[in-house]
Amino acid sequence: MGVQQLNQEKLGRLDRFLSLAHRAAELISRSLPFVTRLLDAFALITGRAVSWLSLALVLVTMLIVVLRYVFDIGSIALQEVQMYLHGGLFMLGLAYTLACDEHVRVDIFYQRLSPARRALVNLLGTLLCLLPTCVLVLVLSWDYVDSSWEIREGSSSPGGLPLVFVLKSLLLVAPALLVLQGIAETLRAWQRWRHPDDKDGARIADADHAPGEGV
Repeated sequence: MGVQQLNQEKLGRLDRFLSLAHRAAELISRSLPFVTRLLDAFALITGRAVSWLSLALVLVTMLIVVLRYVFDIGSIALQEVQMYLHGGLFMLGLAYTLACDEHVRVDIFYQRLSPARRALVNLLGTLLCLLPTCVLVLVLSWDYVDSSWEIREGSSSPGGLPLVFVLKSLLLVAPALLVLQGIAETLRAWQRWRHPDDKDGARIADADHAPGEGV
């Protein structure tokens, strides 16, 4: 009788554990769309802010041209400002471009796949390619950027900007932003793979910028 009662207690504990695990899984599943939208919103805000660099880049380029060809004045500092703006626009816009699904796709079969299989391709691509690459870039760039900050590295050109260490910091900021958006892409792909008709997997960036089609 004692053994039977002990077994019943163990079964009861197991049942309670499984019930709690099921509730936790449901809670996590319900929270995935919220986390995805939150990360998308961050990428959207970042992208809109960074987009102003393109206007600054155009104005600086015009200023360089006017100074050089009208007033015969050259400025290394302005040329480096142009380089900094271009680098910032490119590196800081990577995550936003990913959120809008605007990175170039070169594929033969992707567009012919079902939504669920396309989601699986995106899921595996993000987990096996994007995230590991970003982590690798972060690890390999850390000492490089750190040494630049230690000496407050500046331009090697006379009259250049003393902010090379800031520019090199983009080697850490860009992959970090991509990791955050990669997490959002992973969660979205998982949702679309498991529930192809679920609208919770839609991109928040769709309202700001229509995603492009694969090539």
